[in-house]
Amino acid sequence: MMRAALLHACGAAPAVGDRPVPVPADDEILVRVTAASITPLDLLCASGTSYFGVPATPYVPGVQGVGVRDDGTAVWFPTGAGMRPGDGSLAEHAAVRAADTVALPDGVDHRLIAALGLSAVAAQLALTWRGELRPGERVLVLGAGGVVGQAAVRLALLAGAGTVIAAARSAAARQRAAEAGAAVVVPLEDGDDVARLAARLQAAADGPVDLVLDPLFGIPAAAALRTLRPGGRLVNLGSAAGETAPLDSATLRAGSLRILGYTNNELTPAQRSETLTLIAAHAAAGRLTVDHETVRLNDIATAWHRTDRRIVVVP
Repeated sequence: MMRAALLHACGAAPAVGDRPVPVPADDEILVRVTAASITPLDLLCASGTSYFGVPATPYVPGVQGVGVRDDGTAVWFPTGAGMRPGDGSLAEHAAVRAADTVALPDGVDHRLIAALGLSAVAAQLALTWRGELRPGERVLVLGAGGVVGQAAVRLALLAGAGTVIAAARSAAARQRAAEAGAAVVVPLEDGDDVARLAARLQAAADGPVDLVLDPLFGIPAAAALRTLRPGGRLVNLGSAAGETAPLDSATLRAGSLRILGYTNNELTPAQRSETLTLIAAHAAAGRLTVDHETVRLNDIATAWHRTDRRIVVVP
């Protein structure tokens, strides 16, 4: 038996309990988990309201994690927990497809890799693969205090961006964006309308922006469009500020702007593996980090719904 976080009812926090150690299928390996993060996707799946449907309970949540193979190799791994039958990473052991694992550099902080994970993959590929970031370009990152946003600020600079402007809501989030390397951080305020926020973003940018990375949508996305140069791009990868946005046709047409959607679900295993290898290399070299907090598996119930920072669980 092993200790695991068990979700017994959708919408509730998981509780720690005993679970049989998983038996790997023919294409799987057993990984001893060293760190696993609680992500928005975990919470969505566990709510029973995701488009994946209501998961069968009890199950072990955790859509990604870091651990050690039998031969001592440290790996990052994904799971389908909450999206299809089976257990996830928030346990002492996980059975995962061998082909999906990504070997990690020696000495890298497993907790940091767990915190970065697929959020950093989304940031990197939304900027470069979908957003076609070019050296010297000016980038605006919305929601820059979250994990995706923090990673995007740093990764944009590592990819050669000339300047990164950020926008975030709370003082703590703005501080995280500044620490990630944003040259200017603009507050997102309650009661903002498109024109008022656009004016603030334009003043901070002090010139046209080439690329907007947008995990928010809603009013922030509509305002950010007004900062773009002719032919500029906005890549959306979330809707934290709203499922719809008050976009105006005149702004889109006058600037011949491009609005692009991004999802990790579109990635091939090779793309995901290559990008995670890059993320891990940046992390191991001290070039990339995000704000995170480590908690013990026994504290999963109190940590489950926290949104102030990325929570990483260690067994």
